[in-house]
This record gives sequence, C-alpha cells and structure tokens, in this order.
Amino acid sequence: MEESKHIRMRCSLLFASLLIIDCFVSEIYASSDSTIFYESFNESFVGSWIVSENEHYSGVWQHSKSEGHDDHGLLVSEKARKYAIVKELDKPVELKDGTTVLQFEVRLQNGLECGGAYLKYLRPQNAGWTAKRFDNESPYSIMFGPDKCGATNKVHFILKHKNPKTGEYVEHHLKSPPSVPSDRLTHVYTAILKPNNELRILVDGKEKNKANFMSSDDFEPSLIPAKMIPDPDDEKPENWDERSKIPDPDATKPDDWDENAPMEILDEEATMPEGWLENEPEEIDDPEALKPEDWDDEEDGEWEVPKIENPKCESAPGCGEWRRPMKRNPDYKGKWHAPLIDNPNYMGIWKPREIPNPNYFELDKPDFEPIAAVGIEIWTMQDGILFDNILIANDEKSAKSIRDSTWKPKFSVEEEKQKAEEKAAASFEGLKGIQKAVFDGLYKIAELPFLGAHRTKLLELVEKAEEQPKITVSVVVSIVVIIFSILLRMLFGGNKAVQTKGKVKVAVTEKDEGESRMSKEDANAPRKRNARRDN
Repeated sequence: MEESKHIRMRCSLLFASLLIIDCFVSEIYASSDSTIFYESFNESFVGSWIVSENEHYSGVWQHSKSEGHDDHGLLVSEKARKYAIVKELDKPVELKDGTTVLQFEVRLQNGLECGGAYLKYLRPQNAGWTAKRFDNESPYSIMFGPDKCGATNKVHFILKHKNPKTGEYVEHHLKSPPSVPSDRLTHVYTAILKPNNELRILVDGKEKNKANFMSSDDFEPSLIPAKMIPDPDDEKPENWDERSKIPDPDATKPDDWDENAPMEILDEEATMPEGWLENEPEEIDDPEALKPEDWDDEEDGEWEVPKIENPKCESAPGCGEWRRPMKRNPDYKGKWHAPLIDNPNYMGIWKPREIPNPNYFELDKPDFEPIAAVGIEIWTMQDGILFDNILIANDEKSAKSIRDSTWKPKFSVEEEKQKAEEKAAASFEGLKGIQKAVFDGLYKIAELPFLGAHRTKLLELVEKAEEQPKITVSVVVSIVVIIFSILLRMLFGGNKAVQTKGKVKVAVTEKDEGESRMSKEDANAPRKRNARRDN
C-alpha cells in the first residue's frame, strides 16, 4: 500500500510537470526555424483539421486526453470504422534538398489487433484530390507508421515515386521494417530522410532500420528498374523438354511384386490382454438418470436413458468383444513404378529471352514529390488509438528535443505504472495459488471419516470462504476449533462403561445415538459440492 501511494504521488508530479512542459514546447517549436510543421493538439482540431466527408469514412474523431495524462491528442473513438482527416500545410514542403524529419506519437490504448495507425504525407491538390473528399485514393508522397493485422506487423515506410519514362507512380516498400510495439504505451516514430539517399527509422528514439533509397536490397520494388527484362512476347517451343529425370523405359516389374497385397494385416500372434472384460459393455445406462417430468413421449419421442462410461472398464485393459489388432504387412510393396533415369533429351528449364527494359531509367537520388498536407486515413477494428505531436522538421536535433520534452515524460510515467501493475498482478497470482492450496486442503480435511457428523457444516463453511476470500482466515480458525473439540470429546467425552454379565457394554446417550445416526446417513448419502472456482 505504501509503495502504491508513492507511485501515485510520483505520477501526479510527473503529470503536472508534463502539462507545463508541453505548453512551453508547443509555443517554442511552433515558431522554431527548423520546424516546418508541428501539431501538439493542445487545442481542439476543429477548424484546423478537415474531417473527410466521404460517406465510407464514418469513424468519429475526438479531441481527448491520453489515459492517465493531461496531454491531449487526436483520438479514434469507435471500433470497426474507417477514419479520414487531413491538415493542409501553409506551403508545400520540398524533400529534394537537405534533411527532412517526419515524426509523430501514437498510443494504442486498447491494443491493436487489426488496423493501421500510420500517417500519409500528401501531394499538392493539383494531383487530383480535395481535403473534404480525402480517401485511400488520395495521392501521397510518403506513408509512414504502424500497421498490424494477421501476419502483417510492421512500421510501414512507403515511397510513392514517379517513373520518368512512363509517368506512373509506383509504391516502393521498405523491405525490412521494424515491428509494432505490442504494449499500450505511447511510442514515437521517426523517419529521417538524408540528402545522401539514406533513410533511418527510429522507434522511441532508437534506430531500428537504416536503408538506402537507391538500393534494391532495401526497397521492393527497387526505385531504379532492371536494365533487362524477360521478353513478354517470347514463347516456349512445343518440343522443349524440361524433365531432368524420366521413367526407365527398359525396366519391368519383378514377378514376385504383388500390387494387391494390403498395407496392414491381422496380427495372428496377438492375444487378448489379461483382465479384459469381454462380457462388460464399454457404456452402460446412467443409473442416476431420471426421465424429466415434462417429457412427453408423443411429442418428444420415447425417452432413452443416457449412457455413461462403464466404471468397471476403468481399471481393466478393455471391455467388450476383443479383436485382433492390425500390423504392417511385411509383403506390402504398393504399386510398382519404373525407376527414374537421367533424361537424355533434357533441355533445362526454359526462360524467355531478355530484352532491354523500355521503362529503364537512371537516377542519382529519389525525385520526391512535395508534401502539401498531413493526413490520417485508416481502417481499424480497435478504438482508443491516440495520435499526438506530429512534426515535420529539417533538423534531427529539433525532433530529438521534442521527443525528450513531450514523449519521454509520458512514456516514463506509463512505463512505471505498467511495472507496478505487472508486479501487483504477479503478487495476486501467487496469492491465488496459495489460496487454492488452502481450499484443497480444507476439502480433504472435511472428508475425514471421524468428521462425518459435521461434514455438511464444514463443507458449507469452506464453500462460503471460497465465495468470500476475505473470511478465509476466520473459517480456517473455526474448522480448527471444531476439529479440536471433536478430538477432545473422542478422548475424554461422555461415554460411560457399564458391566453386564462379564462383558463391557458402552452406554450411549440419546444425543450420541442421534449424532451416530446422522453420521451414518451423511456417509451413505454423499453431498454434492459446488463447482470449484480456480480462477
């Protein structure tokens, strides 16, 4: 309790500090020369961000606090919806010269089983889109951020690049993207685009991937297409033989090869196991089953007694008619096939001839399209996704400063809380294990023969303690007192010996006789216990 109090106090102080720092940071970085665009969501997004009016995007965005913080963000508020919202920049951002840093925070407050939490950095609207009709077809330059569903679990980085020969825009995917953190803490994602064609992906300020835009090893497909391509008009000749092995035409089936021999035969050497109960059925009528009172033979049909496993078969090797088991047939050979030999006419695997790629071009660096807007266009099965502190900058130091001042304090608070919850959960599981062992022991004690007259009362006490764990100690004490009293009575209690014709006869009081009868009745009519609650 004392430790939890200290944790809550530290969290409260951090929350207050975080709110003050965030307000200052928002003002400082919004006006910084190295900051091109910064959205802290300290104020409502209404009026500055445009929610798509496309009828397919019915998800409701909310300006909401991050759970456990006073810091606000842009919240995905409903499950199983499509969402689309966009923020137009004051002027397009050119990516061709210098360093560009893309950074934002996401917190998956309810986890992420299937859905996206990425951003799209959109091209100017003369490319054929409008903010009010923003959708998945709106042309973007870069898509960056978490995506998880089924086998997909990655932090996307996709560059949409124009082929100068064809004019076609092609999606180029980072080949080895990092995976999405599986917890519910706030994480910050950073993409650093360098003028030397280098791309670095950071998660929580730590580098997870380094790639080169011009390398075919890093992007699929490669930005620069292959010089040579297979001729689409080339066709394989009809007489082309690709078989490296063929059946031996000179081979013949051996005379003793029996294709009809079965794979398995009866084991004639097997004998019936000792103790096998041939006259006992595997299932018998349930002796405790009763025909329901409301059963109507005309409407429900003739009532049949349900079957149960024959208890006599539990300790026997088997019941019912014994049959010899099957074994593998030593003479089984299966269908005969001619052995394979090298094909004398083998010509290899056919491939179309290669021709110069008409769409080939050479490029020293990517021809990035300018960024005119930042959009979030996602489909997700989870709610509680919170976006915050979206940044476009031309300086890595600015991005780091914002991470340290906005993301890091929040993450520290959440991480400390998570550790405390995990510790409490581990303690609780340990307590449940001890509690289960205690109850198992109490049930066994209640079944002891000398407690027969008190078994019903003891079982009621144990079951009550299971339903109300707080009274477990008092119940244990009560049971100990009852057992101690019974033992004392057995050792010193009121049985009086009477001498009758040379024999000793025990004089039993009326009360003792009643208790004896109760004990026998309890022993002969076992009481059904409530179902155990192991969770």
